[in-house]
Amino acid sequence: MSEQQSDPTAPPSDPSSPLPDPTAPLFDPTAPLQPSGNLRRREAVSSLVAFGARAAALLALAVLMIVLYTVFKRGAGSLSLDFLTKSPPLFGGAGGGIGPELVGTIIIVALAAVIAAPVGVLVSLYVTEFAGARVARLLRSALDLLQGMPSIIVGVVVFGLLVAGTGQSGYAASLALAIIMLPLIARACQEVIRLVPNSLREASDALGMNKWRTVTGVVLPSARSGIVTGTILAIARAAGETAPVLLVCSVFDPTKFSLNPFAGNHAIPNIPVEIFTLSEQADPASFARAWGAALVLLMLILILNAVARTIIARSGRQGA
Repeated sequence: MSEQQSDPTAPPSDPSSPLPDPTAPLFDPTAPLQPSGNLRRREAVSSLVAFGARAAALLALAVLMIVLYTVFKRGAGSLSLDFLTKSPPLFGGAGGGIGPELVGTIIIVALAAVIAAPVGVLVSLYVTEFAGARVARLLRSALDLLQGMPSIIVGVVVFGLLVAGTGQSGYAASLALAIIMLPLIARACQEVIRLVPNSLREASDALGMNKWRTVTGVVLPSARSGIVTGTILAIARAAGETAPVLLVCSVFDPTKFSLNPFAGNHAIPNIPVEIFTLSEQADPASFARAWGAALVLLMLILILNAVARTIIARSGRQGA
């Protein structure tokens, strides 16, 4: 038998070196981690990004504190029970309050919530539970587009549909705010419904329940707190809108209470328009009432946000 010729390019073997163990793993997961050469650079970049994020958060908090301090400082002197319940003076001057405007704002926002909340919840249920993938993507894109649309465009559209030729009204303002609230409620409810475990749906299917029974009896009760929270946040977002309300519900008598939003050619007093009107008058007393009205509106928004956060915390404790 002829001997096999060795490869002249192969390195010479060291007879003293131990042979590798073929059973040894290529990577030992229990071995301690060894720092790589660029560890110091990565730590520096991580620290820089963390510092930038912390600085941005502090800047946003500082801006919020400046706004809150300014509004509280200039508007706290106007707050009183009479300021919240009485009408403003007919010909300007000191005294009076924002009673009609406060009641009108509550009516407009409440009617907008009644319009937007059921539609938003139904849209979110259809997107998450019934629609196909392509239709769901299309509807989500439409909701995102509607959410990013400037509120003044919504006001112009509602003005052309309901106000032009007929006159301003409270329900036109409610419809404009409902359009603003709709994508916020729908998108928030979609995220909450997605968090419902699929095991609950599978258990309902195993019991022979129909799809709509599963949605109404299992999915909606499980996501109830999140739906309420999203609705409250949407209400707080729409309560301070001025541009659409200024177009469709701004010509009113600020001294008279109005409780019927469906009265034709009859706008309802509201706080955002009253703040705008008072700020345009060359009267120190009007400026004081404008700051007081701004403080009341800000307090309403803060209360709504606090209620939403409380519901989120309570639902989290119950889930735990």
